[in-house]
Amino acid sequence: MSDGTNPAVNKKRRRFLIGSTTLVGAAGAAAAAVPFVGSWNPSAKALAAGAPISIDISRLSPGELLGPMPAWRGQPVYVFMREESTLESLVSNTDHLADAGSEEASQQPEYCQNEYRSIRPEVMIMVGLCTHLGCAPLMNPEVQPQDYDPDWQGGFFCPCHGSMFDMAGRVYSGVPAPDNLVVPPHFYESDNVVVIGLDGENS
Repeated sequence: MSDGTNPAVNKKRRRFLIGSTTLVGAAGAAAAAVPFVGSWNPSAKALAAGAPISIDISRLSPGELLGPMPAWRGQPVYVFMREESTLESLVSNTDHLADAGSEEASQQPEYCQNEYRSIRPEVMIMVGLCTHLGCAPLMNPEVQPQDYDPDWQGGFFCPCHGSMFDMAGRVYSGVPAPDNLVVPPHFYESDNVVVIGLDGENS
C-alpha cells in the first residue's frame, strides 16, 4: 500500500540534505583551521623586526669600510675597522660632540654604550642613515681641515643638510641631526663572523 510519497522526490531530498550537511561541516572545519594555520605564519611584529644577517669580516683592513654594503631591515649597515689613532681620538676629542657619552639609550644596545660604541673597539657597526632625514652620510676618516668644518676630526658627513658624526657615529653639536647614528643589536659568532639583528644572549 502506498503512503502517497514520491520515491524520486524523497531521493532528491535526501541527497540535498546530505550535501548541505557535508558543506556546512566542511566550512566549519575550515573556519576552525584558520587560527591554527595562521599561528604558523610570522606575526607582523616578527616581520617588522627583520631577520638577522651574518657578515664575514675576516678581510676587513684598518680604515676600510666593508663592501658590498650589507643591509638589515632594508637599511644600509656600515661595518668598518678603525685604526689605533682613531680609537685614541674617540676618547680624547669629545668637546665638539652633542652626546659623547651615548646617553640616548635608544641609539645603541647597552653593551655598546661606551666611548667606542662597539663590542670590539676596532670594529664599528652602525646603521648608515642620518638621524635627521634618513640620508646616507659619507665616510671621511681623514683628520684635516674640511670646508664644512675646519676642526674636523674624521668621521661621517651628510651632504644633504650638513650633519656630522665622528668615527663612532656620535653626532656633532649644532648640526641638524638630533641623535647619534644607530648601532644595531649584534654579537660575534666567531672571531671573523658577526651576526647583526640579535643580541648574543637572545641568539
